[in-house]
Amino acid sequence: MEQPRTRPAEDGPRRGRPPLPPQARGAAPGRRPGVRRPSAPPAPGTGWTLPGPRLTGLGGGLFCAALMLVLGFLDQALFGSSRTVYGVLFLPVCVLTSVWVRPDDLLIAPIAVPLAFALGLTLVSDGGNGLSGQVGGYVTTLATEVGWLYGGTLIAGVIVLVRRVRVVRRRVAARGRTAA
Repeated sequence: MEQPRTRPAEDGPRRGRPPLPPQARGAAPGRRPGVRRPSAPPAPGTGWTLPGPRLTGLGGGLFCAALMLVLGFLDQALFGSSRTVYGVLFLPVCVLTSVWVRPDDLLIAPIAVPLAFALGLTLVSDGGNGLSGQVGGYVTTLATEVGWLYGGTLIAGVIVLVRRVRVVRRRVAARGRTAA
């Protein structure tokens, strides 16, 4: 998750002025420093977004992989390794991973999603006896369920692309305001 930024304390004397009392350094009278009052969310249509975790690139990949392993195990236990159920459950994982990753790590989502699909598919794939039978069953399952893989990766890529365009537009608009 994203860590909050910290600023150095400004407790030293200011040039030619006495140090500020604690109330003026960030805490209002009668309030504890560092505690904010909850504010009402902005009205809809004014840029309000749903709160959600902001995962780093590594955190997004681990989240996606762990969730697909859990879903593969649940699919195996509850539905007898139904590949269709696994593929349908893969699509919301793609959306969540793409939405929850930080703006600086957006390109990780379309990369992590197919890897997580393949990792969880190890629990759902049909295989024969021995190592070669297991590998052959895994490769066959991966080849036959490639539509879910491509669909989820496409969803993740489109969401990441839209988010990236919005980030770039915001940065360009902010530069235009500061230059003017």
